Amino acid sequence: MASPVPTLGALLRGLRSRNNWTLKQMSEESGIPISTLSKVEHDRLTLTYDKLYQLSQRLGMRMSELFAETDDDASQPVTARRSLGDMARSVRVETPNYDYYYLCTELRRKRMIPVISKIRAKTAEQFGELVRHAGEEFVYVLKGRIIVATEFYDPVTLEEGQSIYIDSNMGHAYLAAEGCDEAEVLAVMSSADEELMQSLLGMHEEKKSEQLQVASGQAAQPRDRRVTGRGGRRKAAAA
Repeated sequence: MASPVPTLGALLRGLRSRNNWTLKQMSEESGIPISTLSKVEHDRLTLTYDKLYQLSQRLGMRMSELFAETDDDASQPVTARRSLGDMARSVRVETPNYDYYYLCTELRRKRMIPVISKIRAKTAEQFGELVRHAGEEFVYVLKGRIIVATEFYDPVTLEEGQSIYIDSNMGHAYLAAEGCDEAEVLAVMSSADEELMQSLLGMHEEKKSEQLQVASGQAAQPRDRRVTGRGGRRKAAAA
């Protein structure tokens, strides 16, 4: 029978145990309140992306190391895994123009990354440069309407119940369509790269900084701006 999959709370307990820290010492090292750490360790609370990033920075670790396999874990075959996910236990990434809720984050070495995203950016300037990362992705509109802008195609508008599948290494952006203040989508990103989750979190940190600069009028114009045109027609030959 497969061993239970560690939760974020179990991972933090293991990290604290390996350093022989009390909750108070962990709190002093990380800057996160004792009560918060206790709730996380007992799986009554999760941490936002900002808190996870703070934890990794204060402890001098990469984000991926918080979810890293131990030598014992790595030697065990992975079989019959499962994870129940909901918004309350997600890892949240919040920016001025979109919020991401990463689901089932206690499963490591995943080939698929499920995310609920709330999209508020309406213009290329608000979104910033088109993003690229390894793998492929599927996006399904749950609420509202979105515009999907890509590097090699004209933008398309998706209504509730519609979806799109793209190569993620092609520059892309998701915008809230006209008349929609906030759209909500389910996105599933897939890659053979076991560091995909870490890559995505790092990308969000860069985008968050970029969007805050745009909001304050400090950022330069984004370089990749091919996000306007007639809907649906291919713009250039894709590889």
